[in-house]
Amino acid sequence: MTAIELITKDDLRQFKSELLSEIKAIMHPHQGGTSKQWLKSAEVRKLLNISPGTLQNLRINGTLHFTKIGGMMYYKLEDITTLLEGVSQ
Repeated sequence: MTAIELITKDDLRQFKSELLSEIKAIMHPHQGGTSKQWLKSAEVRKLLNISPGTLQNLRINGTLHFTKIGGMMYYKLEDITTLLEGVSQ
């Protein structure tokens, strides 16, 4: 028999807070130093803990804007933060 774990709204709020803190730390690693404004697909997947297919769906349905240069996709860190803040409301 497996135990059932319940996730409460408070758990989700705490997760949101921790995730946003981590993203802010990435955006401002040295508090005032230059931060990375553009992320590659692999970095976005790692940051959001999503699969390549999920990232592709976010691009296709227009949820996450991107810029394609050559064969590489780049995403603005600001857009990712805005997406996460919009999801949490």
